[in-house]
Amino acid sequence: MQRKMNQRDQQILGIALPAIVTNITVPLLGLVDTAIVGHMGDAAYIGAIAVGSMIFSLVYWVFAFLRMGTSGMTAQARGRRDMHDVMRLLARSLTVSLVISLSVIVLQYPLREVMLWFIGPTADVRSLATTYFNIVVWGAPAVLGLYSLSGWYIGMQNSRTPMWISIMQNVVNILASLFLVYGLGMKVEGVALGTVIAQYAGLSVAIVLWLRYYRRLLRWRVSLLKDQLSDWLAFFRVNSDIFLRTVFLVAVNLYFTSAGARQGAVILAVNTLLMQLYLFFSYFMDGFAYAGEALGGRYWGAGNKAAYQEVVQRLFGWGAAMVILFTAVYVIGGMPFLRLLTDEPHVVEASREYVWWAYLIPVAGVAAFVWDGIFIGITATRGMLVSSLIAAIVFFVGVMGLMGLMGNHGLWLSMVLYLATRGIIQTILYQQKP
Repeated sequence: MQRKMNQRDQQILGIALPAIVTNITVPLLGLVDTAIVGHMGDAAYIGAIAVGSMIFSLVYWVFAFLRMGTSGMTAQARGRRDMHDVMRLLARSLTVSLVISLSVIVLQYPLREVMLWFIGPTADVRSLATTYFNIVVWGAPAVLGLYSLSGWYIGMQNSRTPMWISIMQNVVNILASLFLVYGLGMKVEGVALGTVIAQYAGLSVAIVLWLRYYRRLLRWRVSLLKDQLSDWLAFFRVNSDIFLRTVFLVAVNLYFTSAGARQGAVILAVNTLLMQLYLFFSYFMDGFAYAGEALGGRYWGAGNKAAYQEVVQRLFGWGAAMVILFTAVYVIGGMPFLRLLTDEPHVVEASREYVWWAYLIPVAGVAAFVWDGIFIGITATRGMLVSSLIAAIVFFVGVMGLMGLMGNHGLWLSMVLYLATRGIIQTILYQQKP
């Protein structure tokens, strides 16, 4: 039994560790852009990149179902050893990603204007952000196509390929942006073009690696025109659940930011810095969630209940270990980390009053991360949607009832309750699953 458990741990870590590296490298794309424009001599450049990056982060986050839905269904098909369905799922996901990305390009003007209206930047920042948006929007096919391919790779229990692609993208982005800005004298246009070049480089490498390692699967010829309507309906049911669930997540995170902003610049800065601790924990837990998608989906699809249950148990074991590790790190190093991010004395001093909320994030959020991976793997996406809906209601009710009494502490308590509720509801739904 111990040998089997060790084998499961090796399988989990084989998927989780490369995924964690990938998650950590993803924010570097925006960080590199910010660092380059930060030396252009005008704060408006930094604001423009921040606004432009926020727009695309929100837009692409909503379409993250292309990765999550593809990974779970692919893992199940692999578990059934149905390579024809594996290929059909890839073709179906890529087709949907192409349609969505072309729609984003066609509707770029209203999309841009709505997002800029919502964010409300100053006139100089708005002008530069518009320039950035008008260039980067053409990378939509590459970004969403890579979502589909990354989800498929993870479903095939291959998280190393997305890791190498992400690392390569960062290298290309750095080199291209530096050359365009400092070599050719471009400004925001150079940074934006460097981002697009990196995005298409990532898609190209993903395709080349697919042909290298999975070319044999081409013998299972796929014609989406011959697919049954029920197949498409099942595909869209899973992805629509994930889409709506993501909408609730986006709404909560946006309102959390705006509620902090309404309390003044210092509180907004404090909340932004503390959310970095939440994001850092999420980068690690998402890696284990990916393992849940791949391994849970594989054994569920194969009908191997013993292996499936063992994966679930081991994932929660790793989740408990991450809670202990991150709680200890945050308690010991939370304030030093915040001082590393800012030397503004008012922000540092105000952070002392709220930093202990970050200590609660690991224990409150761990179950939601693990269950998300498992639910995606077994395509129990309706449970994810229901838990996110209920948790969002808890958050907004909490904000309305607690902020008037507790101020920013009420906002953080609502966030912690939101994270915990997602995990609790998913646990209840999982126990009711036959």
